[in-house]
Amino acid sequence: MNEWYKNVQKITEEIDACIKSRSDEAITLSRLAGVLGYSEFYVSRKFREISGMQLRDYLRYRRLAFALKELRDSDRSILEIALNYGFSSHEAFTRAFKEAYGITPGKYREKPLPVVLRTVLRPFDCYLLGVGGTGMAESTQNVKTYFITIPAHKFLHIRNYESIGYFDFWQKQSEIPGKDCETICGLLESIKGKLDDAGGNEADSGSGQLMAFINEPEGRICSWGIPLAEAYGVRLPLDYEGEIPPQMQIMDVPDGEYIVFEHGPFDFETENTKVEAEIEKAMKEFDYSKSGYELDLTHGRVFYFYHDCKRFWKYVRPVKRSEK
Repeated sequence: MNEWYKNVQKITEEIDACIKSRSDEAITLSRLAGVLGYSEFYVSRKFREISGMQLRDYLRYRRLAFALKELRDSDRSILEIALNYGFSSHEAFTRAFKEAYGITPGKYREKPLPVVLRTVLRPFDCYLLGVGGTGMAESTQNVKTYFITIPAHKFLHIRNYESIGYFDFWQKQSEIPGKDCETICGLLESIKGKLDDAGGNEADSGSGQLMAFINEPEGRICSWGIPLAEAYGVRLPLDYEGEIPPQMQIMDVPDGEYIVFEHGPFDFETENTKVEAEIEKAMKEFDYSKSGYELDLTHGRVFYFYHDCKRFWKYVRPVKRSEK
């Protein structure tokens, strides 16, 4: 079954690439089926089984997601945007846009509120599928360790005081109306100005989103022996004044010093577990006494966790000058 989760991931990536390059003729069920080597009927059935929607509906919603960000960020006319993303007229685009987001393109452009871009598919997620290779860490030589200062910013997020780990976090969130993975990720995707958005203003699902751990007395005791609340959200500029979705909260994060444990790109299907072990080992064995720093466990300090196999895996942990 994992093979088909991977195939659907390939399809979603191919669709995004074709939309970006305006290669509409390449986004056909026939071509996608040919790339995978299966019949159109079988590909269509498996896509619906895994994603919960028809392939044609996914394609329409994905085009709308790209169009929404052009409405938000560019000066192009609504008609030009509509035609660029495969809609036959201003009217057809307006109907589809309002059906998807509950607001017309014109009203959205006037006031771009956060909306749920319901096309965030992560079918091949190593944590949720239980894949990612095996093996123990043999060394920490692949993990870079360095100190940085991060300027003050805001953190828009949801948090959970009971969860332990990524899988458990989203399992618990799925039981809370409006705070499930699809809704939260869709809302965060529509927000402009994310500090960690590698995709810039393009409609890259999940771009700029990350897990975090907040020092909270009410949180669960983690493996580091301190109470933490798990969180998921985006970092935003300190002067961000946009709307805050009602199911989320935003906090000011003051400027501060951090220690980073970073591993470079890796194959997430075969190396995920090994890379995780290497980073855990590096964090456990790091000798703070020689650095002049210690972990800052002050209430409200935030640990950031980045997992992007094409770029890096890293923990960013708050520190302070050692008092010793």
